Amino acid sequence: MGHGFWYDWGGLNQALFLWINHLSFPGRDALAQAGTFVGAHQWYPVYIAVALTLAYARPQWLAPERVLVLVWGYLISWAVIATLKPFFDFPRPLAVLGEPLVHVAGRPEFAHSFPSGHAAFVFLLLGSLAPGAGRPLRWGLVFLAFWVIWSRMAVGAHFPVDVLGGALIGLTSAGLAHLAIRPWRRRSRDAGDLLRGR
Repeated sequence: MGHGFWYDWGGLNQALFLWINHLSFPGRDALAQAGTFVGAHQWYPVYIAVALTLAYARPQWLAPERVLVLVWGYLISWAVIATLKPFFDFPRPLAVLGEPLVHVAGRPEFAHSFPSGHAAFVFLLLGSLAPGAGRPLRWGLVFLAFWVIWSRMAVGAHFPVDVLGGALIGLTSAGLAHLAIRPWRRRSRDAGDLLRGR
């Protein structure tokens, strides 16, 4: 592909994509398109609404402060993805390999392959909400993250390095957001203790 070893992996990036993209089983395209649908960052307001509701209705399942990590992490992730996609401007698999080799499910995409915005979003959800969450939620987030990154290769939209890069951006954004809000949480805790007379 001519983007250097960090992206091509000596041809492994392309070979791994073709293997995943050509895997076939009953209902495969529907499952892949559904993963792409639920992993789109346009659903961010819905995920925030659900997370907030769950955090306040069942704080033992999801700590409210983790939703704050998601809010700030999304802003970080969005800024990074919006900068890197046009900066690299890598072609997508369909543009590189052509229609005979790439199985496309859904809308064909040709540009801005690296990094994957879908992967960044679902791994941001995982990195923001999973720490300290109840086991069903934690495993649900893991399943969602890996379902979505598989789907992006299965529908023919991304190479493996694209989704790996997006995943790292999502997890890093969650980590940075956690560090950024730590002083606020400490001050909030200290103020609460003061009000309770401790």
